[in-house]
Amino acid sequence: MAASVYLSKEILSGFDNYKYSAIDTSPVSKYVCHPFWNKCVTLVPLWMAPNFLTLSGFLLLLVNFAVMTYYDPHFYAASRDHPEYPPIPNWVWLMAAINNFLSHTLDGIDGKQARRTKSSSPLGELFDHGLDSWATLFLPVAIFCIFGRGELGVDVFRVFLCVVGIMLVFVLSHWEKYNTGVLFLPWGYDIGQILMTVVYLITFYGGHDIWKFQLPIVNWSAAETFEISLYVGFVSLTFPFTFYNIYKSYRDRSGKMHSFREAMRPLASTFVLFSLMIYWAWSSSSDIIELQPRLFYWTAGTAFSHIACHLIIAQMSGTRCELINPALLPLITIVTIVNIFHLGTMEVVLLWSYCTFITFKHVKFGVCVVKEMCEHFKIKAFSIPKLKTNEHGDQQ
Repeated sequence: MAASVYLSKEILSGFDNYKYSAIDTSPVSKYVCHPFWNKCVTLVPLWMAPNFLTLSGFLLLLVNFAVMTYYDPHFYAASRDHPEYPPIPNWVWLMAAINNFLSHTLDGIDGKQARRTKSSSPLGELFDHGLDSWATLFLPVAIFCIFGRGELGVDVFRVFLCVVGIMLVFVLSHWEKYNTGVLFLPWGYDIGQILMTVVYLITFYGGHDIWKFQLPIVNWSAAETFEISLYVGFVSLTFPFTFYNIYKSYRDRSGKMHSFREAMRPLASTFVLFSLMIYWAWSSSSDIIELQPRLFYWTAGTAFSHIACHLIIAQMSGTRCELINPALLPLITIVTIVNIFHLGTMEVVLLWSYCTFITFKHVKFGVCVVKEMCEHFKIKAFSIPKLKTNEHGDQQ
């Protein structure tokens, strides 16, 4: 699998000169998360590699997704309109809360562990943010499991728009860094992770029926309230800061000073992907997103992560980002075919085909990139050299 070459000499040279630059102004992060993480990281053995913490956190989210898929493949388990589908067992919500809390904590301490063990490298940042790009899929999909379809639930297409919104927040932060040279961490991430854990615990305590209510006056369901809160968060906590930071970098001439066309280049593949998937869902003759919502979400999330990882590599190495990712070409062909020939349920076969293709391609890409970076920096991804001690027994 790891025989292909994905990183050119120019990219590897760019990584050699890379220096991490990030700004986190979130009060929640500054006064709640980081003090807690500073204590947690001291419990981690010094021989444990930061990338192992990163991967473990991601796998915990993947376990949540897999278990919820097993018990609720089509999001009917929380729906009163479909009593033939049994509810998700209550223990799943406790497991999900624990896994989400641990995942968020591991994601917060991996960088601290790297600095603590003097094993920081561009690979660690790429590995961390690459998996984060894939994890953008899990939050809205897990919330949808709690609310379900039908009465007081949310339509699957609207949930997909929420997924797209969260992915857009992620890619804009790295597009911002591509143009400014600084990663401004979104405020909504830590807030969302903490609230997600709380929501899981409430659901464990009261079951999914605890969310079957409407707010007085506005008559919004809990599901609609969450949906609206997401969009408010996008508009108030993310987009204005992103555009202002880019404007400021041009005004102060502190950024990369790309032309408008060059500055917008990294967003092309992402917007093509979003447009294709939204158009497919909206125009499908078989209502593909209703038939296979989880498969549709996974496919879009994996394709997004594949595109985002290329952008992260470009902004970290200081190289030019690709315009259109080649992995989109089969999707363009599929969406064109299903809209010309109206294939009906055969669309499911095409969706499965593209899902298999993009998942395999993305995993292979990740394995190859990690291998190439390890070879270049002469390090191992999941182990670190033993820290030496001086004559006083202090670690160096």
